[in-house]
Amino acid sequence: MATIWTHRDSNIRKTWLLITIFLVIITTVGWVFSRVYSNPAIFAFAFLLSILMSVFSYWFSDKIVIAATGAKEFPESQAPELHNIIENIAITAGLPKPRVYLVDSPQPNAFATGRDAEHAVVAVTSGILKIMNRTELEGVLAHEMSHIGNRDMLVSTVVVVLVGVIQLLADMFLRSLRWGSGDRDRQVHPVFLLLGVALALLAPVAAILIQLAVSRKREFLADASGVLLTRYPDGLASALEKLGRDNTPMRQANHATAHLWLDDPYQGKKKTVSWFAKLFMTHPPIEERIKRLRDMSV
Repeated sequence: MATIWTHRDSNIRKTWLLITIFLVIITTVGWVFSRVYSNPAIFAFAFLLSILMSVFSYWFSDKIVIAATGAKEFPESQAPELHNIIENIAITAGLPKPRVYLVDSPQPNAFATGRDAEHAVVAVTSGILKIMNRTELEGVLAHEMSHIGNRDMLVSTVVVVLVGVIQLLADMFLRSLRWGSGDRDRQVHPVFLLLGVALALLAPVAAILIQLAVSRKREFLADASGVLLTRYPDGLASALEKLGRDNTPMRQANHATAHLWLDDPYQGKKKTVSWFAKLFMTHPPIEERIKRLRDMSV
């Protein structure tokens, strides 16, 4: 019988499988490009770049995200109840209390980041503090603390970086074809040239779809894990219902950090979403998340 623990283990395995596929894509792209240009150094460059960028972004992930979102440290003296909720959830989860930050935005939202539990950050917007009651806020913060406990920050950071590497390699290859190195191109076997162009066009799309799939799986898992901490699924479900009704834009929204937020920071949500549109969503439809949570309380 499936349980939260089996789902968690299954999602973790699937996520690492997707990351392995990422590395295979980067390796394949680098190898094909090196054959097109008869330069083995391109392959080594692609592989080393993905490793170096992954290490850098992992080590400084909290600083990068804080700078990108404009979050400011939120001392306990200014928000004692918020700190109290986070500390209680941290004790329940067996985690150290993360640093607390505030994003000055009217849109209700929250995120967690950091390279590990000892360097974790939980940030909330000023908007979420205004519309959530304590029970709903506990559900939201338990969700974010679950991201920390599930080590989602590591996976999310690595995936984002690998997507960037693939897009960079593809862009470099297409630009080189546009500006030409004609003599070299004529010496290349047409099969490798066509394969290189196909990979340059399709690999970034495939990488983005994998990134979004990882993000959606992590949101479902954090919802379920957060319920284990609060023992009250209706709290998070009620919070998500409020988020679903809100259409406030977020000026700090950007594509690089969109997957980190509790809910998609870009507005314009629809109640019904086609299967094709779901492929390009950073978060699962909020209605599906609410339904799963309500089913837990039955």
